[in-house]
Parts: sequence; C-alpha cells; structure tokens
Amino acid sequence: MLPALVFGLLVLVLLSLPVAAILMALAYALDVSAAFMPLTRALGDVAWGASSDFLLLSIPLFVLLGEIVLRAGIAHRMYDAMTAWVSWLPGGLMHSNIAASSLFAATAGSSVATAATVSTIALPQAKKNGYDERLFLGSIAAGGTLGILIPPSVTMIVYGVLTQTPVPRLYMAGLIPGLLLAGLFMLYIAVRCYMRPSLDGLKPKFTWSERIRVLPDLLPPLLLFATVVGSIYAGLASPTEAASLGILAALGLAVWTGTLSRQMLAECFVGMMKTSAMIMLIVVAAYYLNFVMATVGATNTISNFVRALDMPPALLLLVVVTIFLIVGFFMESLSIMIMLVPIVTPVVVAAGFDPVWFGVVVVLMIETGLITPPVGLNLFVVQNIRASGSITDVMVGSVPFVFVMLAMVFMLWLFPEIALGLPNLIYN
Repeated sequence: MLPALVFGLLVLVLLSLPVAAILMALAYALDVSAAFMPLTRALGDVAWGASSDFLLLSIPLFVLLGEIVLRAGIAHRMYDAMTAWVSWLPGGLMHSNIAASSLFAATAGSSVATAATVSTIALPQAKKNGYDERLFLGSIAAGGTLGILIPPSVTMIVYGVLTQTPVPRLYMAGLIPGLLLAGLFMLYIAVRCYMRPSLDGLKPKFTWSERIRVLPDLLPPLLLFATVVGSIYAGLASPTEAASLGILAALGLAVWTGTLSRQMLAECFVGMMKTSAMIMLIVVAAYYLNFVMATVGATNTISNFVRALDMPPALLLLVVVTIFLIVGFFMESLSIMIMLVPIVTPVVVAAGFDPVWFGVVVVLMIETGLITPPVGLNLFVVQNIRASGSITDVMVGSVPFVFVMLAMVFMLWLFPEIALGLPNLIYN
C-alpha cells in the first residue's frame, strides 16, 4: 500500500497538477482500494472541521495583514531604511534583502508575501548597481523563507493545530533561530562577496544624519510586531485575536501614511481571498487524506514500521530531515506539513525530542523546500516578478542558502537551547 501511495504521489506531482487535486486524488484512490466503507461520506465533516477551527481562522487574518502592510507603502520605506543601515557591508543591497525580509516577516507571517514584497522593491536595483544576478536573486528567495520562522508564522500555527503544541511557545522558540538564520545568510553573503568582489555591486552612500533620519520608517513594522506577537506573549490574546489586533494597527498606519482608500482595501481583500482560498483548499484536501490514511491503518503502519527499526535518536532525526528534504523537492510546503507532521511527530517525540523544538526543525525544513527546485514556491514568486531570464538563475542562486539552512538544523541538534532557551525562560 505504502509504495503504491508514494509512487502515485510522485507521478501526480510530476504531471504538474494542483496540489489540492493531487491530495484529493490520492485520498479517493486509497478510499476505493482499501477502505471498508465509502469514506467520501465524511468529507463534509472533515472539511467543516478543518475550515472552522478557531486557530486556523488566523490564516486569512495574517494574510490580510500582509496585504495591508504591502499596499500601505510601509514595506518600501522599511527597505529603504534598512538599506541605509546595512548596505555598507560586503554584499551591499543583498544585506538589505535579508534584513528587510526579517523585518517584514515579523508582520506578515508568510514566506510568499515576504518574497513577493522584497522582490518588487529590490529587483530593479540588481542590474542597475551591477550585482551578480544569481546571488542577488538567491538572497531574495532565501530571505523570503524567514516569513514562516520569525513570528508571527502561519506555518507554526498549522503545526500547533496538528500536534496540539501551544503556539505562543512555538513563536518564542522560532524567534532566536529566525534571527540567527538571517545572520547566517548575511554572513554567507559577506564572506562570498569579500572573497569574490566581482559578485558585489555599487553601494549607496549614507551619512549618519541620513541614517538617523530614516529610523522612524522602521517603527511601523516594529509596532505591528509588538501588537501581534507582544499580545500573544503577554497572554492577552490568542493568535487569531492578535491577528485581528494587527489588522487594526495596520489600518491605523495606513490612515497615518495617507494610503487608505476604497480601492486599496478592495485590493487587500481580493488578495486575501485568493491566497486564503488556495491555502484552505490544500488544508482541507490534506486533512481528508490524513483521515483516510488513519482510517485504513496506513498511518499506524508507517509509525509502527519506523518504531520497529529501533533507530538511535540522532539517526531517526537524520532520516526525518532527509524525508522532509526529499519531499520538499516535489511538494508545496503546507502540503508537506499537513501530510508528514501527524505521522512523524509522535515517533520523534517518543524518541525523546521536544515537540516545540521539533516544530522549529520542521519549519526550517519547510523553509528549505521553499527554495529547492523544481517546486520551490519562492523560486517561482521571485522569477514571476523578475519577468525575464530563466528560472535557472534563481535556482542556482538559492542552492548555497539551502546548505546554510541545513547547517542551522545541525546547530539546533547540537544546541537545542537555541530554540528552547527563550520559551523555557519565559514559561518556567
């Protein structure tokens, strides 16, 4: 059963079918071939349960928050301010890509929104200032992945729902690794450009008075971060309620900047509905596939098989990371999360790993899948906005950052307190 399921999944993915359709097709095939009764009768209940979960309601709210931040012009001013402060480093504006992605990730919670926003602002600068295009494109795609590690994160919310892990703990666990990963990205860029100056480009010149003058442009994203994540950390709001507070704060900032209008709000809601519909369709399809797999015994079969191997914890973690890496070549990140997490998490936790710590590792591997060909979503987002050349340039430029992410996973294994230190300090 399992080999046929994996083979069918690979075939459908290679046919470039929509991910939700692939998951539904696999679920229906498994239902017809192995279920003792038609499980399609439960599809309505599964869909309702997935779409009415109070925690999952935060997904469209965080998407709307990102749309408002983008269309209010906050992101553009934030990028210009980060450029004034970090572009003097070897690598110039590529550091602005990473730094701006980190700050935007602290408001949007979406890798796609982060990559799209920074691409729109930064890409015109690459050729004009003589940067190596592949490395520049890779820095944008990799920086976009920070959107699902630095809180607030939609992906962490999904992990929390699937594993019954407290989302505030996950958010705290992801903060330091997210900032550290951004630092590793910038370190790689600086070392690479220092060793090969031809990769670097022109650096804009700023005086200290100019740097200080643009500091207020960094306050709006920090205010949104404090509103959303601060209210969660303080125990004043759930993630869903915090997302609503973030939207109110973003609308206030849009009024302050003079960008709020009917047309702007209409564009925000249309963007929210398109993105949320895509996400929730994948969620429902993956929930139904998990329901079918659990009903026919496939989930228990896989878990029991892994337990029977009796692998040492380090080897088990290596196998799980490898599975996420390989599946990330072929599937969209949210689908990977919903399909694999319910199966592998009980096994990993039984081996002695902390579920909060493992959540950070899972999100890191999901991030890796966002920039690994052929299905890395951020690669297509950057190429779509670039609108010229070959997507191969984006892929080649992103590969070194994949190894940086894997190095981060290794660091988390060696020093789990990188993820667990902050939540343990606050909650214990």
